[in-house]
Amino acid sequence: MSASALKDLNISQSTDLENGKDNSVKSCISKPVLNGNSCANEEESSLSACPDAVTNGNVAGNADVEYIDSENLVDLPDVDAALSTLVKRLDSKDWVMTCEALNNVRQLAMYHKERLQELLEPLVPLIVKSVKNPRSAVCKTALMTCADIFKAYGDLMVDSIDPLLVQLFLKASQDKRFVCAAAEAALISMTSWISPLLLLPRMQPYLKNRNPRIRAKASVCFSKSVPCLDVQGIREYGMDKLIQIAATQLSDQLPESREAARNLALELQAFYEKSQALTSDENEGEPCVSQDAESWEAFCQSKLSALSAQAILRVTTSTAPEEGVASTTNTTKEGVASTTNSTKEGVTSAPKEVGNLLIIGSGIQV
Repeated sequence: MSASALKDLNISQSTDLENGKDNSVKSCISKPVLNGNSCANEEESSLSACPDAVTNGNVAGNADVEYIDSENLVDLPDVDAALSTLVKRLDSKDWVMTCEALNNVRQLAMYHKERLQELLEPLVPLIVKSVKNPRSAVCKTALMTCADIFKAYGDLMVDSIDPLLVQLFLKASQDKRFVCAAAEAALISMTSWISPLLLLPRMQPYLKNRNPRIRAKASVCFSKSVPCLDVQGIREYGMDKLIQIAATQLSDQLPESREAARNLALELQAFYEKSQALTSDENEGEPCVSQDAESWEAFCQSKLSALSAQAILRVTTSTAPEEGVASTTNTTKEGVASTTNSTKEGVTSAPKEVGNLLIIGSGIQV
């Protein structure tokens, strides 16, 4: 190949190279590179098409979910429009739309509870679905929704509460603190606004759940609900059934369950002794029943196995032995002190014989 042909070939390649460089620069000016991976215009279009898009492991999008406290919720401007699309929006794949719909449920429960009540049956499964959502923002908003509908509808939620219970117990034992706190608040609302006589039978099966964390949270809620019962309520539910539950939970593997069982046992002891005192006052003119038959110890031994009764009595009478030991120790110390003083006085006043001299007090006799 001649020198002139080589020269023409080099000039052509350099020209093409420059043109290609200019085009690439122009394309990146019109579509700036974001994090060295994609252009802004493409990122914006992907956000509008897919709100769950992820960029470099982070959620893409400018939408922020606002967690609104119940006392700061305001009424909806268009209730009819919100109700007509509520179910569809709750089931949306757009998580931001789902969170907005959940907040609408909270607003409707607060300001239009009668109208929302008609939709409770289809709404509860969708709320459960949102609680199970792996996105924390959706999960927390759904838990806040649970707390508000428990407060708004109370006992009306009992028939729909079963699918919610297991999820609330699970989320309350999560490692994510803000999700755990929202679940705890929902459980507190549940035990506060739903009648314990209706709620306790619903929670009782979870006390034997295979998951120890579910058992622990169920035990805590159970022990907090029992004190809300009145005398008639405890008698109706069954004092013997309650003491058996407390005895079973005392041997659970998690400390949280055992602590809840101890609290329950103490509540039951206080109730039993109070009810016995009331019965004694009512039957004051009648012959008294033997004290042993009415005692807390006798009741536990009649309703529980020997080991379970011993465990309950150890918990409920743990303060008495300490006081007895303290008083015994003080009495012993006083006795020892008085004996020591008496001995010292006796030693001081006792006659001493030194050689042929007998010393009595301060006198000397030969």
